[in-house]
Amino acid sequence: MITVYSTLHKLLGSLLVTLLACNQAFADDIYAAPAIDVGGYATARANQNRHGKAAAGIDEISLILQWDNQQRLRAFAEIELEKPLQWREGQQHQSNDAQLDLERLYLDYSFSDQLKLRGGRFLTPIGRWNQLHASPLVWTTSRPLATTELFPLAMNGMMAQGTSPMGEGALEYSLFAEALKDQRDDLYELKFSNTRGARLQYSAAVNLGITVMAFDEKELLDREHRLLSLDFFKSYQGWEVSGEAFFRKTNNTDQHSGGAYLQLVAPLGQQWFAVGRVERLDALDLPSRERAVLGLAWRYKKNQVFKIEYATGEELSPKAPNGIITSLAILF
Repeated sequence: MITVYSTLHKLLGSLLVTLLACNQAFADDIYAAPAIDVGGYATARANQNRHGKAAAGIDEISLILQWDNQQRLRAFAEIELEKPLQWREGQQHQSNDAQLDLERLYLDYSFSDQLKLRGGRFLTPIGRWNQLHASPLVWTTSRPLATTELFPLAMNGMMAQGTSPMGEGALEYSLFAEALKDQRDDLYELKFSNTRGARLQYSAAVNLGITVMAFDEKELLDREHRLLSLDFFKSYQGWEVSGEAFFRKTNNTDQHSGGAYLQLVAPLGQQWFAVGRVERLDALDLPSRERAVLGLAWRYKKNQVFKIEYATGEELSPKAPNGIITSLAILF
């Protein structure tokens, strides 16, 4: 595994140069007739903390741009305005926490279904939640703890990926490596760098995924981590069950960390769904944290969803609030 990590940058770089040099179609594709799509999503949230403090605000407004030349090239950009308007009990509404974030910006080049190259800034291909985190596409307002603190959420680099039929399903692979540091340090996120890894996902009656990664942590101490994650997803007639588990080891020490969650979604009729989730996080230098979320989601339109949930556990960051949480998410 160490050999794979150490050669991943050279492998992806050499692959890109060689294939583009040998493929004359690349030059022609740049001038093909493009198609541009514009979309995005927005989320408004309100929550009542178990200790009596209330908060509300507009959490995010994301603009998504897609360019496709109808041949082999595709460009994707997501620009997010985070926390443009916030209100907390006992304070006036304010926008001091507002930040403009380049969430994603990458270029894809497709040689075939079995080989596609991506370069730029993209979400780390690990598990399900991190790749499908947009608020209108997930069932709860709050994100599982284990998907927020154990690994880099996004990276600037290169990725080779592809899909091949296998039996009654399809096997998808990803090889990825960081090339540039993050553009800034996000609030409430650990600082990771030098990320590299690989992912396999088999999609059939049950979707199964496995990811191996290595990365460095630049906090109070410089630490190098190795991580293994497993995930699954199954849906049937509106029912869904999914889960992820993470196992992380810190090199040159006996320290281990990890976490997991299990989530169940049940249809109630009239586009209402019941959602339940249990989760746990064991992070370095912090006590173990357990959490349970029970809620309802109303998808009154395909692109709009109202959510209300109750979350237990300590509130250690705005990404893991407790008490009653409501939100309205719109995809446009």
